[in-house]
Amino acid sequence: MWIFIANFRYFVSSMNGKNLNKKIILGLKVRQLRLEKGLSFSELSKKSGLSLSYLNEIEKGKKYPKLEKIEVLAKSFGVKVEHLMSDELEGALAPVSNLLNSNFLKELPLDLFGIEITKIIEIISVAPKRVGAFISTLVEIARNHAYVEENFYLGALRSFLEMHLNYFEDIELAANTFRGENEIPLNEFIHADQLANLLEKLYNYDLDKGGLDQFPELKGIRSLFIPKSKTLLLNGSLTPNQMAFQFGKELGFSYLKLKQRANTSSLMRINSFEEVLSHFKAAYFSAALLMPMNPVKQYLVDFLSQKRFSTTFISQVMHEFGASAEMVFQRMTNILPSQLGLKRIYFFRFISQQDSLNYIVDKELHLDGKHTPHSNRVDETYCRRWLSIKMLEQLRNSDSSLEIGAQISNYYGSSDEYLIISIVKKDMESSKYIGLSLGILLDSNSRSKIAFLDDPEIPRIVVNTTCERCSIPDCKERKAEPVKYLEKLEKKKVHKVLEDLLQ
Repeated sequence: MWIFIANFRYFVSSMNGKNLNKKIILGLKVRQLRLEKGLSFSELSKKSGLSLSYLNEIEKGKKYPKLEKIEVLAKSFGVKVEHLMSDELEGALAPVSNLLNSNFLKELPLDLFGIEITKIIEIISVAPKRVGAFISTLVEIARNHAYVEENFYLGALRSFLEMHLNYFEDIELAANTFRGENEIPLNEFIHADQLANLLEKLYNYDLDKGGLDQFPELKGIRSLFIPKSKTLLLNGSLTPNQMAFQFGKELGFSYLKLKQRANTSSLMRINSFEEVLSHFKAAYFSAALLMPMNPVKQYLVDFLSQKRFSTTFISQVMHEFGASAEMVFQRMTNILPSQLGLKRIYFFRFISQQDSLNYIVDKELHLDGKHTPHSNRVDETYCRRWLSIKMLEQLRNSDSSLEIGAQISNYYGSSDEYLIISIVKKDMESSKYIGLSLGILLDSNSRSKIAFLDDPEIPRIVVNTTCERCSIPDCKERKAEPVKYLEKLEKKKVHKVLEDLLQ
């Protein structure tokens, strides 16, 4: 029975996709023929007897007329009915046909951004020759969809978060409502055991703490949900705080009624954008549940009003709410832009293996515009003056497991200046070094809201993005030669000589 329902839903979904394609293809053909014949909408309306508004909706892919009206249109254009009704587009519009017949556009989460697929096709149809190459590229990406799918989905999610300044009031309200329904005051710390009891009581979960320990291959996974038995297998090495976050996520999946979900704690293999979005929402719910907005907001107000930067703020918040460093930074990126007006911020997470000095950005978020510090997609060497990397290298040679610091970074060759707050830690569970950085662009707005910017204890450092592109002279921290910068200089010399000769 369930298989039949699933197949039926897939069939309906496929049919809807096909019907949409037929509308779009017919609309493009009608528009192409109208322009080829030199007909205005009014002239085609008189010739066919169809209203101006109806013809406009056909061209935009919103209406698919009955057979007799398609016959009238075919007669008006002097073409066969079969030509209008076929799924093939010709000439400059051929790439559009290929794009529509691929799964690429169907996978785009356009509705999240308020975009209709017909609008995209309408834009393409206005100048098909100019965008033909672009469409062909999209189709090529679609053919290699399995390769790019994961990066595409995560990129779409980042854009979605940036569009909303990483603040979702509906999830904040849901987390507070859940506390209220279960008689948990907003300022009360929630223990992992409390959340475990709620999972068992409200949603009939079977919790197996340490259930993953018998599978050595899964030691890097924090939890695994088995839907059939509603069993949650947990990694036995989890701290109480990590366990509380996992329980909070599971409550989020159930309370928010998120059906499409990953069963592992992190996204091991992505099947759809809905799955990525559900994973994000559940994690957001968990953070909002464990660290309610109003108490955390008050902590942030007090922190920013201090005349001296205090590392105890973050450690105090972590202790008060039983939160990880990453959760504290997540809540800061939720609350600073939406509640305190500090919108121009970014967040990075660096990962480095215990036996490697290579640093990788595996999480990145830019709010209110792209910021000067950005991740390196070309395998270059990050500036060793960046606070997180500098602290991570120091952490390797210390007995400490967690360090907190601040720095004001001025980007070489620009006026961009950022307050950087970083936390670095040794992750015993995965044998990795992790660095978290929150950057706030220093402009008139942020300077008026952060009282400790003149603290003489905060170092002011000139930084750049990567060693390969950096022209800072005599940099003692340099780990790679400035090859890209030198290449750029050589190109400038070549262009200068060419310009002089041509003049």
